Amino acid sequence: MKVSNVMTHTPLTCNENDSLRQITEKMVMRRCGSIPVLDDQQNLIGIVTIRDTMLPLYPNFGEYVHDAVHARDFETMEDNYKKVLCMKVKEVMTENPLSIEADCAVLKAASFMGVKNLRRMPITENGKLVGMVSIGDIARGLYIHQGL
Repeated sequence: MKVSNVMTHTPLTCNENDSLRQITEKMVMRRCGSIPVLDDQQNLIGIVTIRDTMLPLYPNFGEYVHDAVHARDFETMEDNYKKVLCMKVKEVMTENPLSIEADCAVLKAASFMGVKNLRRMPITENGKLVGMVSIGDIARGLYIHQGL
């Protein structure tokens, strides 16, 4: 079975200048954990996850080391989320994400995802996004639709 048989063919997308507020709303409303980032020519240039939108809230390791007490002021972190939502996608996205082609075998895709601990992966053809595949898509394809 090929990835093209199980992937989402019209995934949500964004560009690097979208605000985190815009893409977080998309992800929450569509129950989507990640969104591919495209340039003006529709080339895949990155991916942003719901986790990426949360990480700017937390102190980094150095802040914990130098001031473990005040680095955990969760109320202040939550207040700072308004500022985080104004950030641009390009500030938090993963550039040049791992992607596969639509004619890849689903078990090969699942293997890549397992090794890299990914739940979703972009599908590209000649650098252009053509879909997304998730662990759930692969499981449905293998175990439900194939009757395994």
